[in-house]
Amino acid sequence: MSFMDLGLSPVLCTTVAKLGYGVPTPIQTQAIPVILQGRDIMAGSQTGTGKTAAFALPMIERLCLSGGPEARRHGAPGKPRALVLVPTRELAMQVQESFRDYGRQLGLLSTTIFGGVGIQPQIQALRRGLDVVVATPGRLLDHMQQRTIDLSRIEILVLDEADRMLDMGFIPSIRRILQSLPKDRHTLLFSATFMPEIKSLAAQFMKDPVQIQVAALNTVIATIAHRVHPVSADRKRELVVHLLNKDRAQTLIFCRTKHGSDRLCRHLSADGFQVEAIHGNKSQSARTRSLQDFKSGRTRILVATDIAARGLDIEQLPMVINFDLPSVPQDYIHRIGRTGRAGSDGQAVSLVSREEQSLLRDIQNLLDHQIEVVPVEGFDAPPAQAQVFTRKFRPQRSSFRRRA
Repeated sequence: MSFMDLGLSPVLCTTVAKLGYGVPTPIQTQAIPVILQGRDIMAGSQTGTGKTAAFALPMIERLCLSGGPEARRHGAPGKPRALVLVPTRELAMQVQESFRDYGRQLGLLSTTIFGGVGIQPQIQALRRGLDVVVATPGRLLDHMQQRTIDLSRIEILVLDEADRMLDMGFIPSIRRILQSLPKDRHTLLFSATFMPEIKSLAAQFMKDPVQIQVAALNTVIATIAHRVHPVSADRKRELVVHLLNKDRAQTLIFCRTKHGSDRLCRHLSADGFQVEAIHGNKSQSARTRSLQDFKSGRTRILVATDIAARGLDIEQLPMVINFDLPSVPQDYIHRIGRTGRAGSDGQAVSLVSREEQSLLRDIQNLLDHQIEVVPVEGFDAPPAQAQVFTRKFRPQRSSFRRRA
């Protein structure tokens, strides 16, 4: 199966070949033909499976190539033709970068709208005729209230990471945005999981959607190797240094809090590591710079809160370390989805103290399998203790699992 077989035009197939894309991923194989037909879709796909290309490529085909060159047109000033809603600034930048790369040869015009930066440059960008706007819900509502954007000509709507937008409380804002969109539109919804609230929302604003599920719910990419290192809370920083010295690969480390991220970043920097931190207290320019440094390889280690779990796309990122386990089990999937992408091998390492036993149990119940517990020599857990640790975390069917 090739991208040409999916129905994409030669110019787009040439573009993706130049970008290094070979065989389409399963989500691309299933979603692209359906989107080209103009059908609404509800697509379940984990991160790292080529999801952005699965909706961006057929959208570009329809916006730029449908009807032939003579039919090519841009949106009127302030009136884009397509809208992509995403939960975070980082994901907005990542998605817009993909549209820019895929649509460069076709003159596709796109921009991002998100908070944390000045609104005036966004207003100026909207005054140009745009094809695609990638936006976070809150800042989009600001533009709608200031009448700097008109959504009456939207032809295609995408809700990306719908489950994350639900978690972040964006559903009321999304409902307000939907009321301003034309009823005669093409709607695409992508989500790692489909909770009842998302299904209810889809039933209200989608037309007979085709449902696509390329992996079982709450599963993770098969190329990721998971392991748990039992360690006392007061020795986690020591263990991180040990692991980073042992494996020199580029690493993304997740902490639960902003202050914890900063503390770990300072500690690692004092030990001579190239490290930066990214979280909600950082300015947008600082966050953007840190992400660019990490993506380019200038920074070896990035310490982050969950704000980065959905918006960071690094090719062949070898390792993710959970310094703290996430409070919400689904966030484990989103965190480790930064590694093992596009068929590459990845490692997901979790440093787990006894105080985090219940969090690990919830994660294992969600995944429905036990993560290997591997004691590190010299750190808290000799083999006998590791065996007790493993038995204690044996997965059980829980009320959380039934709700997922």
